[in-house]
Amino acid sequence: MKTINYFKKYSIYALLLVGIMFTGCKKDEAAPEPENEPETITDVKLVFTNVNDANDVVTARAQDPDGAGVQELAILDEINLGVGKTYTLTYEIFNNLDTPGEDIGAEIKDEDDEHQFFFSFSTDAFSSPTGNGNIDTASDPINYNDTDGTNPVGLSTTWTTSTTTLTGGTFTARLQHQPGVKTATSGSNDGDTDFDLKFVLNIK
Repeated sequence: MKTINYFKKYSIYALLLVGIMFTGCKKDEAAPEPENEPETITDVKLVFTNVNDANDVVTARAQDPDGAGVQELAILDEINLGVGKTYTLTYEIFNNLDTPGEDIGAEIKDEDDEHQFFFSFSTDAFSSPTGNGNIDTASDPINYNDTDGTNPVGLSTTWTTSTTTLTGGTFTARLQHQPGVKTATSGSNDGDTDFDLKFVLNIK
């Protein structure tokens, strides 16, 4: 009789243990995938198009061939703009680790309520916007051409260069990924940085 009781007792323990292990495995399998991860970006091209001459296009590139690997986006070009000209700045942004390449710019447009571009530049390099950009202070002027319906995005912006020349200045474009935190007052340090590119700026 004792042997049978021991058998029953240990059989119950074994069943309980299997049940706990099975429940634990189910929980592991059902773990949700992480959301709102920063974009994987391998190629960025800034495209400055003269609003008065569509043939006057200035481009500047950055590239990161290993994507999410140890390498960072590396600046490949300087930005060379004309004196006293007005340009529209747009972008070509891709993840070329995929075949064919993934258009991250289209994804940013689809998720415009989660993204914003911020800028800094040499003081008075531009007559519009004036100042030195809005990376340091979010409320500083930038000529955004697009919004998410409420707040600026920055896939398109307008820039009028100063009437004086500039050599060896700087122009920084920072893309912030701000799911759940983007507001009218959110700044360049809110959310995660998708890229932060500092180019040499010449105006001549």
